[in-house]
Formats: sequence, structure tokens, C-alpha cells
Amino acid sequence: MVTRKFPRYPAEISSILMQRDRLKYNAALRDLSVKGCRVDSVIRPFTGMQLEVSLQLPGEAAPIIITNAAVRWTGSHGIGIEFLTIAPPQLERLTHLITQLSSASHAA
Repeated sequence: MVTRKFPRYPAEISSILMQRDRLKYNAALRDLSVKGCRVDSVIRPFTGMQLEVSLQLPGEAAPIIITNAAVRWTGSHGIGIEFLTIAPPQLERLTHLITQLSSASHAA
């Protein structure tokens, strides 16, 4: 069993993974924490691959952008991504989203 520093919450959020060479791939975010996420995507990245992650939130014009993230694992359950650096305004939005997800998971 994996012990996590930050709890992950189930989510269904459209996202875009962008490699350093600027290739973009659609992905479906399945769970989220303040330090990472799990996504489903057609790409099979290698562990350590550097990415930018864009979270397209429903009803919001601008996505949450995590400019510095890395693939930590890949497998049949998707891709595990660690957020390495998040700009303060993006972190504030991400924290707000996680608070909403936490409230929803406790209400269910």
C-alpha cells in the first residue's frame, strides 16, 4: 500500500499534458492532490518525463497551469504525475479545487 503525504481525491477533469517539445496530449484526470494527480491518456510516457499540466475546469475560462511536473509511474491504472513547482496564483486555485473535491467526497 502506498502512503501519501497529501490525500488524493477522485475527480473527472479534462486536462492537457504538454511535453517540453510542446507536443500536446489530451488526458482525463482521475484523482488529484496538492502534489500530484493520476491521469488517463493515450501517451505512454517514460518515468521522469517533464511535463506541463493544464487542468480545464468547468465554468472557468482559464485553466490551472502547472508548469513543472514529472511522470512518476505509468501502468494499467494510468499515469502518476508529481507537481514539482506551482506558481502561487495557480497553487491557490488548485488548493481551492481540492477543498471542493474533499468536501464532495466527505458528503458522498
